[in-house]
Amino acid sequence: MGDGTETVRLTVWVRGRVQGVGFRWWTRSRALELGLSGAATNLDDGRVEVVAEGSRSACERLLEHLRSGRTPGRVDSVVERWAQSGGTFTGFVER
Repeated sequence: MGDGTETVRLTVWVRGRVQGVGFRWWTRSRALELGLSGAATNLDDGRVEVVAEGSRSACERLLEHLRSGRTPGRVDSVVERWAQSGGTFTGFVER
């Protein structure tokens, strides 16, 4: 399609001071505002993994939020991967 309405899966790994600062809650709030489903998960190495499914344009907006510098804590790097939607999520959860 290319018009931003196709359904995609965005996986993002966020490195920085992002655990114990409300980052997952903040991410969940932004994702729900954008109509996305998925999860934000603390990883053992200190990163947060964000998996979001929905329209490409909404996922791109979430990625902009994660890179905005206005997140809780401190984001040092954001690595993204795009894929086809798996349709496995209902709602958006913190793990």
